[in-house]
Amino acid sequence: MSTEQTQTILVTGATGYLASWAIKQLLEQGQTVHATVRDVNAQQKHQHLLDIAEKASGTLTLFNADLLTEGSFAEAMTGCDTVIHMASPFVISGIKDPQQQLIKPAEEGTRNVLAQVEKTDTVKRVVLTSSVVSIYGDSCDLLDTQQGIFTEAHWNTTSSVDHQPYSLSKTLAEKLAWKMNGEQTRWDLVVINPGFIMGPSLTNRKDSTSIDFMRGLLKGQYKTGAPDLAFGLVDVRDVANAHVQAAFRSGATGRHILVAQSPSVLEMASALREEFGSKYPLPSKMLPKWLVWLVAPMAGLTRKFVKNNIGYPLAFDNSYSQKDLGIEYRSIKQTLVDHANQLEKDGLL
Repeated sequence: MSTEQTQTILVTGATGYLASWAIKQLLEQGQTVHATVRDVNAQQKHQHLLDIAEKASGTLTLFNADLLTEGSFAEAMTGCDTVIHMASPFVISGIKDPQQQLIKPAEEGTRNVLAQVEKTDTVKRVVLTSSVVSIYGDSCDLLDTQQGIFTEAHWNTTSSVDHQPYSLSKTLAEKLAWKMNGEQTRWDLVVINPGFIMGPSLTNRKDSTSIDFMRGLLKGQYKTGAPDLAFGLVDVRDVANAHVQAAFRSGATGRHILVAQSPSVLEMASALREEFGSKYPLPSKMLPKWLVWLVAPMAGLTRKFVKNNIGYPLAFDNSYSQKDLGIEYRSIKQTLVDHANQLEKDGLL
């Protein structure tokens, strides 16, 4: 199956940072896209999608749907060949009730969408947006791998409701999807496991964790020093492309780690400084771990997070995504520079 063929594809959570790029790529390839939003009448939130559709050869139809409402995806899914399920909360700070804010919507949302797939005979494939955090919980988990690198064979076993609840929510949702997939034979499941997604946004919204981090970095949040924290980084456009490829490549199967490189905050700052010089108040030194541990609660971090993540490198094997989906990764520098330029152009700095 090639992307030259046309399909009707449902994308859930359509106004999201990643979903917007996936919809853009699908529409520009001439596909018919059904996209779910919380309120089709809140046009300002999805105007960018309407603008993209107007210039593209594909067609876009918006539908109301709610992750926690059983049956609410029925109309949107009617006649679809493929479902790309992206809708899920991404919140890692300010969590008061992880069960209600993260775990319940991730699991119930996945259950509701896949239950509707079961009732929709036209659907032959589901592409699920999971995360590398369903592969590992803390950076120190790398020490327990045999080869010193995370692969698709690994599962997160260290997150809990009290520690890394977002990571737990993604792990439970993906496991539920594999379980439901294994209980039938009509539709197949392809899972995308991206790292920390960065790169330019198609909107000027500021409520994305990725965009919030980038704005903080550029506005001087770490100018006195950066924690020795590594991220498995990947460009939002490459992750969107992975979903599109997963939808159309008939032989695509399994989980797919989507990580280009795993830089520290300081290495990210250095890449930006190469491009922008002293334009932004970027960090130039590393904070000692004891100091990060000391101020962790004031910075919204738990001391257990600091203990298990600061000072540990990360390493991911992305070879399967290249082989199975044909992904060619952008450089981290390009991702960061393009992201900074978009934030400046949209007046968000």
